[in-house]
Amino acid sequence: MPHPKRKISNSRRDKRRTHYKGAVPTLSVDPTSGETHLRHRVTANGYYKGKLAFPDMKKDI
Repeated sequence: MPHPKRKISNSRRDKRRTHYKGAVPTLSVDPTSGETHLRHRVTANGYYKGKLAFPDMKKDI
């Protein structure tokens, strides 16, 4: 198996890693409950786009 001929220096390694970034999640506010949630996800109350995603869930709340 081939292996590196020379050790990669710290600066060269770090220059390569400059493009690795953590993505900031996009948050949205539900118009019905005013709750902040992740985009394209159902809120904790079960609402999505202002409507109940699971009508049976209303009994549990």
